[in-house]
Amino acid sequence: MGKVQGIVGVGIFCLCAGCATQHEPAMQQRAAASVAQGEFGNSPEGAKVTAYKLTNAQGLKAVLIDYGAILVSLETPDRKGNLADVVLGCDTVEGYATVSPYFGAIVGRYANRIALGRFTLDGVPYTLATNNAPNHLHGGKIGFNKVMWQGRPFSDVQGAGVVFTYRSPDMEEGYPGNLDCTVTYTLTNENELQIEYQGTTDKPTVVNLSHHSYFNLKGHGSGDVLGHVMTINADRYTPVDTTLIPTGQIATVAATPLDFTHPAAIGAQIAVIGGYDHNFVLNKRGDNLSLAARVAEPDSGRVMEVYTTEPGLQFYTGNFLDGSFKGKGGAVYEKHAGFCLEAQHYPDSPNRPQFPSTVLRPGEKYHQRTTYKISVE
Repeated sequence: MGKVQGIVGVGIFCLCAGCATQHEPAMQQRAAASVAQGEFGNSPEGAKVTAYKLTNAQGLKAVLIDYGAILVSLETPDRKGNLADVVLGCDTVEGYATVSPYFGAIVGRYANRIALGRFTLDGVPYTLATNNAPNHLHGGKIGFNKVMWQGRPFSDVQGAGVVFTYRSPDMEEGYPGNLDCTVTYTLTNENELQIEYQGTTDKPTVVNLSHHSYFNLKGHGSGDVLGHVMTINADRYTPVDTTLIPTGQIATVAATPLDFTHPAAIGAQIAVIGGYDHNFVLNKRGDNLSLAARVAEPDSGRVMEVYTTEPGLQFYTGNFLDGSFKGKGGAVYEKHAGFCLEAQHYPDSPNRPQFPSTVLRPGEKYHQRTTYKISVE
């Protein structure tokens, strides 16, 4: 397992095609979005892992790797213009392969939980790993967060990004059908991190992909996120049982600690429930891209807005972080050191016909978009 090379500190990157050339004026080079490539060690199977460093025209920076299609870092300015990396993560592939709780990864083939690792589709029963006993979580023992994706970098007038592709073979982790997935990250010149997902299958299957970054708008490793001010555009949520599986009901957030319809500090009522790990039913109809949440960090002035085409949003506050391992730069991530806003379909939808369907059939196209927009106030 190699350590980071060319990402943190002094490493060397090779600028890819489509970026500013050496013949252009220096100021134009600084203003153009660009992608640079470097090494990030090797996967557990020995495959070379490539890192892609994106820089937009305003100086925001992101690093992605093709192991797990993981977002390793996202550097954004505070109200004074000082950059800080606002996502939790690891310095090595080994960290992402072992101790990482899905930091920055694309999770699938089914994000979130499926009860008892079982579902039936078209009368055929399927059994999945119960890697979050007694349930199935985030695609199983080797989900999309622990496989090698193929990366293709690009840059254009809109920004810079990477197109990641992966074929999940028939019955991988128990899921039917060969699923061809494409996930495109774009760091736009409007300071947005856009994630677009596409997929096709050759057999009926279930699909629910999501992005699993843990954010801390003060900067990763800078303490807890309890002072962040959260707004979620959801009047309802899906109550769960003791194993975090939805009961099937849709309940109102009114008069509960889950009411973020108006701005409230994450820590204001967190002690009442011990931590957030809930799916919110977004106030929307159809699959239009719309505002799902807004988070503001008062000290730095950083603001993040989340827009999505998905019907649900999982709000998670790093309840199981316990400082037992070191993150990037030796940072220790204690409980509530980051929050996740995972745009998704609802948990256990394959077993809940009353929920929006996650079934994908041959000839259909899976498609969704989520955007994280960064600003300051």
